[in-house]
Amino acid sequence: MSFIDDESSDIGQTGPSKLESFLFSCELSSKVPFYTFQGDEEEDLEHFLELRTVCLGEGAKEENNVVEVTAMNHQGKTISVPIANLHIKCLPMVSLGEFELKAPVTIRLKAGTGPLTVSGLHLIASQVEECDLSDDDEEDEEDEEDLPAIKPAKKKQRQQ
Repeated sequence: MSFIDDESSDIGQTGPSKLESFLFSCELSSKVPFYTFQGDEEEDLEHFLELRTVCLGEGAKEENNVVEVTAMNHQGKTISVPIANLHIKCLPMVSLGEFELKAPVTIRLKAGTGPLTVSGLHLIASQVEECDLSDDDEEDEEDEEDLPAIKPAKKKQRQQ
């Protein structure tokens, strides 16, 4: 699944950008207590992690499972924030909406033994070359010319 996003202010670039999205998932437990999400080192790409859900897995014990993320804040400093406190009896799953973080991001099982699954989207933003956009615009204009004009529907008069 991919689409073009014309609002480049979201990713800090000038000009239009292409935004591709891919499914993301990792499982945390006492055996694997953290996962670090990193993007490729390509210069013209930016990688984001959009967290959507945190869900306890089969075999989770009756204990609190605290999940925290570590990422950069707007000043470039590393900050850690708890994002979920799950318990199998009262809150086995939490929806985070569209919690978007720029790579690198570390997801850690701060307390509890899990297992739990963190899922969301891996977003890759890249600059769109001007020639790519102009080709798309020309195709759209051609498609519009082929379509007949839409006329308003005629109103029926009610008989009394």
